[in-house]
Amino acid sequence: MAAARFRFYAELNDFLPPEQRHREFVHEFGGIATVKDRIESVGVPHTEVDLILVNQEPVDFAYRLADGDRVSVYPVFEAFDIAGLNRLRPEPLREPRFVLDTHLGKLAAYLRMIGFDTLYANAAADEELAALSRGEHRILLTRDVGLLKRGAVTHGYFVRETDARRQMTEVVRRFDLARLVRPFIRCMRCNHPLAEVARDAVRGRVPERAAELYDEFRECPGCGRVYWKGGHWRRMRQMVEAAGLY
Repeated sequence: MAAARFRFYAELNDFLPPEQRHREFVHEFGGIATVKDRIESVGVPHTEVDLILVNQEPVDFAYRLADGDRVSVYPVFEAFDIAGLNRLRPEPLREPRFVLDTHLGKLAAYLRMIGFDTLYANAAADEELAALSRGEHRILLTRDVGLLKRGAVTHGYFVRETDARRQMTEVVRRFDLARLVRPFIRCMRCNHPLAEVARDAVRGRVPERAAELYDEFRECPGCGRVYWKGGHWRRMRQMVEAAGLY
């Protein structure tokens, strides 16, 4: 049985058992083994990896491990300049759009609330999510590590937080999206961009008091839902401001 020595850095340790975190450990393998297969076999999805060094030399995912190799695995870098090395991540998508797995419904609503094109269906299968991510050039957000290991997924991220509000902040900071936040331009229910609509056109569809107090309304062309700057809007704005996103 051949063996290589692995070390994972920074947030990649989130995926490892405690005894393997922040230290070098021995990983045994048999037959022909690519470094991508071995990285994912210990629990780290390829979408989280940006640089692999084997014996201090950069390699790609297809590299075949040899007995005695020393492997260093690094996450996506935010500040460290690794120009000239073999970055493994594809170029960032020009327009940040998302597709979310079935466990992130509240996060989907919050991302729509701050203006991001976000697909979500509570019964979507993993195959469908992976296909949407690749076919529509969307970042796949999930808390399912196995989903990120699918070869079809090129842009994906494992959401660490469990609270939806903190998840929203995590995603914005992880992808450096603060400058793109545009609250209340998209329907939280069905993701369509909102359109301005005259007050007379929404009478009978909103509370009578709202029709008298407010003169700015927006309507979703998909589901017909009407939005206005009432108490719910103010509470959502306070939430966005408290998160430092607006």
